[in-house]
Amino acid sequence: MASCKSRISYFEFTREEIEKAIKNRGLLSMEMEFTLHCNFRCPYCYLPEHPIIENELSREEICDSILQAQELGAKKIIILGGEPMLYPHILDVLRFIRKQHLNVEMFTNGSNITADVAKLLLKNGVNVVLKMNTFNEDIQDVLAGEKGAYKIIREAFNNLRQAGYPSEETFLAVSTVICRQNSDEIVSLWKWLRDQNIIPYFEMITPQGRARQNEWLYVDPRNLYGIFSEIADIDRKQYNHIWDPQPPLIGNECLRHQFSCLVNAQGYVMPCVGVNIPVGNIRDQKLKDIIKDSEVIQNLRNYRSTMKGPCRECEKFNRCYGCRGAAYQLTGDYLASDPLCWKNADRQKEIVSLPVEVEKIIPQKLPMRVIDMLVRVAEKEADITVTIIRDMPFVSGDGLLDETAYIEMMAQSVAAVNSFEQKCSYSSSKGFLLGAKKFEILGEAKVGDILKISVYKYMQFDGFCVVKGTISRDNHILARGEIKVWHNTDEIIEEVTKASVRQPNG
Repeated sequence: MASCKSRISYFEFTREEIEKAIKNRGLLSMEMEFTLHCNFRCPYCYLPEHPIIENELSREEICDSILQAQELGAKKIIILGGEPMLYPHILDVLRFIRKQHLNVEMFTNGSNITADVAKLLLKNGVNVVLKMNTFNEDIQDVLAGEKGAYKIIREAFNNLRQAGYPSEETFLAVSTVICRQNSDEIVSLWKWLRDQNIIPYFEMITPQGRARQNEWLYVDPRNLYGIFSEIADIDRKQYNHIWDPQPPLIGNECLRHQFSCLVNAQGYVMPCVGVNIPVGNIRDQKLKDIIKDSEVIQNLRNYRSTMKGPCRECEKFNRCYGCRGAAYQLTGDYLASDPLCWKNADRQKEIVSLPVEVEKIIPQKLPMRVIDMLVRVAEKEADITVTIIRDMPFVSGDGLLDETAYIEMMAQSVAAVNSFEQKCSYSSSKGFLLGAKKFEILGEAKVGDILKISVYKYMQFDGFCVVKGTISRDNHILARGEIKVWHNTDEIIEEVTKASVRQPNG
């Protein structure tokens, strides 16, 4: 699983460093997948049951991405998987990273970490995060999806310890996913690691990939709060670590989206493994341009003015936004409140999920409203649907939809996306259609047809944006073209300012 910022040593960046990264649209860390090959089949993995393992980055592309991240201010590279130790050039790339004077953290299940390899990792200053979920051999094998996994992990652990981990310069951490099968030993495992000066990195399950299909793993959020609170009390009294319980990490703060990103094995840049929305590909663009131009990344970095729902009212909102991955995977909205936070257990109805009825977010009412549902929102693009009904003003007596309706569908779709993404509440904002061009009509629609409107904002300045769109039925395009629209940004800025004033100082 991926690494997050923590108050614990080696995981922390200062508030000043984070604010500078936000201001400069830079990075402090970058997560990377070198390969998706893995010899385990963990049922909680963020990857699907059968991930697509093809067209993976070359060693040269990986090294170039690391240099680009360093130019943006990154101080550390976090290596994820698949299993990094199955990547054939892993030791060469680790040496390359250290040669750039960058810190490196590698998440591993322990495969191929022999006694000699453990010594090489320590010699090269590699911080190792070993995946270990339990003391119980049978349970560990179940949670790894592989018979013999426990022995692989324990052998790697022993080799790392004998090599000298943890040292003054290089830490050893253990990554543990909290699930029903190990919940009764989480406290004892935490204390065991603390007593050995090993960093415990414990996290809640993100409901995606294989985990989405294995609900037998999940622990009720209220029970999780009890575990978090008990460990917080132990940490304070026995180890002098003081922190407040908050999801998704025990003892840690997940603020990675303000200063980090993920480059996956195919080169796609995403906010994190949980918010797996591609915002660009390093094979097509420079990393700095992807970061600079991404609406998704900037919205996450400015979460205090863009987040929605009950999380905004939380007293910890200034330094906590729950798990963005859980929010995105469960609602389709990366800016929604975290449904798995125990504070939101009784407020689920206040957390809006996609698809959402557009009548809640645009000013047009029937019969002038010509779209129904906002279905998907991603990087500068969205999908909206509508079922053509006879009462629509653009429908002729014979039930055919007039071609002029297509432009209005696109305009209302842009309004819906704008309101959904940028407003702190689900009230509508004012806007105008300024014109259309390059519009082609390729087919006709009639009463009863379900149409999909797909829009992509490819140019934007202040309140003006140019949008490309298609309107289709059953994957057959009926119309396509461009429109130019304007939205009342003053209204949005006024709402954002009010929201900022309401936040506590931190």
